[in-house]
Amino acid sequence: MKESVGKYLFLIGSFIFWIFLALFSSKLIVDNVTSGHHYSNAVFSLTYLKNSGAAFSLLENAREFLIIIAIVATTLLWGYVHHNKSIHMISVSFIGLLTAGIMANCHERIVLGYVRDYIHLNFINFPVFNVADVFITIGVIALIGMLLIYKR
Repeated sequence: MKESVGKYLFLIGSFIFWIFLALFSSKLIVDNVTSGHHYSNAVFSLTYLKNSGAAFSLLENAREFLIIIAIVATTLLWGYVHHNKSIHMISVSFIGLLTAGIMANCHERIVLGYVRDYIHLNFINFPVFNVADVFITIGVIALIGMLLIYKR
């Protein structure tokens, strides 16, 4: 019983930490970029864009659908944590990171009507993205890695 309570507290705590970090950094960066501050180096530059779609501008103007998908995905991932009694805490932390990224973008879609993207990679032709997108990418890659490692 204590172990499952600890698992839930860890999930909630990591989720709150990561979603706060994603939303706070987005606000801070966008406020600075839109007020005239610029940053650029060989690796990346800060370029503010309003994205009404998903990754790579897919599903442009499908706001309600993307909100529903985000809520369903988060619910399923949290349900997985609930039903998996032997889940590793590192997996719980990556699920917290992944769902925080998903819900940070969902929050922006609900509140602003779009997602704020601002990180532009200068060394490769790649779409502009944000910190929540980084969290989603790291969470997905880490969970796939964990599945491959622990399935052996």
